[in-house]
Amino acid sequence: MSIVLSNLAAYNQKHADPQAWDRDEFEQQLRAKGASYHIHHPFNIRMNSGQLSKEEIQYWVANRFYYQINIPLKDAAVMSNCPDRETRRRWILRMLDHDGFGDNEGGIEAWSRLGLAVGISREDLWSLKLVAPGVRFAVDAYVNFARQAPWQESVCSSLTEMFAPKIHKDRLANWPTHYQWIEPDGLEYFRSRISLAERDVEHGLQVTLDYFTTGQQQARALEILQFKLDILWSMLDAIEKACQVNSETNHD
Repeated sequence: MSIVLSNLAAYNQKHADPQAWDRDEFEQQLRAKGASYHIHHPFNIRMNSGQLSKEEIQYWVANRFYYQINIPLKDAAVMSNCPDRETRRRWILRMLDHDGFGDNEGGIEAWSRLGLAVGISREDLWSLKLVAPGVRFAVDAYVNFARQAPWQESVCSSLTEMFAPKIHKDRLANWPTHYQWIEPDGLEYFRSRISLAERDVEHGLQVTLDYFTTGQQQARALEILQFKLDILWSMLDAIEKACQVNSETNHD
């Protein structure tokens, strides 16, 4: 009997709801996930240290464009699952930021101008013919997650934007020196996203900290954020591999 009780106690201990963090500690746990952000990916490190060729920069811009044009689809999916009107009123700004409205050209158009600045024609960029299969798979997985998950989980996945201002500032600081052939006006996308990301993070954190309150929920939130970090990392894996293959093919 003692063995049975001991095993039962061990089972209950293993499956017990972990102790929940308070809001401040939970936020720190979320921010600590920045150690896995793609700013640390070898390809990104080479990019910001001036080690990429013109062709590699072009390939990155063309592939990242697939992510940019899918962000509004992801955000529309979040809103379609969200019954809260006030959340939708704030979340729709993200779609407008990318698609544009009125005199605001939006982030997608700004990225198109980045494409032109690095030497990619608008036709080639929008054709998506340069997009690697691995990038398509990763981005599509993210959009499908937003379509199927509870809206609060999709909001949590967006918190990779906590780490985005640093990566944009790095590009603005380093690219004009390392890649002087890029037209300066093409970098406006990075400049515009710094303040927008900070605004979006404030709202995303509020939703996440309010909703994920138990130990199990908070553990789930960290898993979701890691999933999104893995999406971004996998995109660079695919881009880096494709660049290597293209380089080897061109030298054969």
